[in-house]
Amino acid sequence: MEVLDFITLLIIMAAFFTLINVKFLKLPSTIGLMLLALGLSLFIIVGEWVFKVLHDLATNLMTEYDFSKVLFQVMLSFLLFAGALELDLRKLGEEKWPIFALATVGVLISTLITGTVMYYVLPLVSLPLDYIYCLLFGALIAPTDPISVLAMMKKTTVSKNLESQIAGESLFNDGVGVVVFLTILSIASKGVDNFHAWGALELFGVEVIGGLALGAFIGYTGLYLLKIIDNEHTEIEVLVTLSMVLGGASIAEIIHVSGPLAMVVMGLFVGRKGRNKALETAAGDYVYKFWHLMDEAMNAILFILIGLQVIVIKYEIDYFYAAGFAILAVLFSRFIGVGLPISIMRLRRYFPTYTIRILTWSGLRGGISVALALSLYETTDFDRKIVDIIITMTYCVVLFSIVGQGLTVKKLFDKFNEVNDTKTSAKAANTTN
Repeated sequence: MEVLDFITLLIIMAAFFTLINVKFLKLPSTIGLMLLALGLSLFIIVGEWVFKVLHDLATNLMTEYDFSKVLFQVMLSFLLFAGALELDLRKLGEEKWPIFALATVGVLISTLITGTVMYYVLPLVSLPLDYIYCLLFGALIAPTDPISVLAMMKKTTVSKNLESQIAGESLFNDGVGVVVFLTILSIASKGVDNFHAWGALELFGVEVIGGLALGAFIGYTGLYLLKIIDNEHTEIEVLVTLSMVLGGASIAEIIHVSGPLAMVVMGLFVGRKGRNKALETAAGDYVYKFWHLMDEAMNAILFILIGLQVIVIKYEIDYFYAAGFAILAVLFSRFIGVGLPISIMRLRRYFPTYTIRILTWSGLRGGISVALALSLYETTDFDRKIVDIIITMTYCVVLFSIVGQGLTVKKLFDKFNEVNDTKTSAKAANTTN
């Protein structure tokens, strides 16, 4: 199937599934679309003996197009830039230290704990893996997915500060997580004996600092161009932002720096929330409406692709036992990865009640983790069984995260608001008395 035909099919499915979700399921858009795509996948798998032609067509389609390349080279740049446009820069500045701690220390802690737990648990289901492969799984599943998290945030009500922490962490920690994944992947491919700490630190530094610097340069240049363009010329403003995203992604790939981090920084430069009046009006309303449309369309297509990926998952009962343990390990590591930094920072600043529980349960995983896992198929040094185990565990964690956590997190947010509103009212009453 040609690329244009594939894109056309995905857009038709997105429109059709969105209509079904709005009229009948009435679920959050991303969850509803993914469940419908998942249902279609299961129907194709179960009905293989009846609809063999359909099954073969779907299997060939999902293996013909590399999901990891589609996400990283096309969709991710658009989604991260669009997500960063919506962030309040002032609130983000107020929460910079919690965001920094969660996006760096939190990711490293989660990677280490998940990898260690799975190293000791997998032999219980007769699937022992070397420690380096367990750490590799920990690295790809550690970062929260900004696409899933931002979609969830649109459906919930929470304080602006906590919203900035959750959204800011998800946008930055995926860039850090990808770099950690690539570092561990390099060690696993070349062998631990050939590992050099300085080389790993150099890779980490170049990717992260280079990505931030590239994003700042293109973001500043783009903002300057938007300021000198009359807001009546909206089509030119849209072309400028499109050029920033597409050009920035290409440059990041060429010079080997973090494209995701560059996209986030560029979006923060162009975004209007929390800016002074001159910068707030640099881009016209049409620019933000265009990127909102891109965000919604890309989100719909992405979650349909996640649902369809079940067609290519390896079905072994032991793999699903391992996935059950992986879900528990990821939640535990997320709790420690969030709880430790927040507990230390509580010595110097105030965090509302339920903050750790909110940050733990709202840490959704999504397309980025699936794409990183599927990219392991390109690593010829790895045993295919190792890759199948990692992919199955990753996919099950992502499904649980999006469906289980995504559908229940609103109740936790409501509890958070109720408890903290009560405390605020009591404090105000005591002050008055």
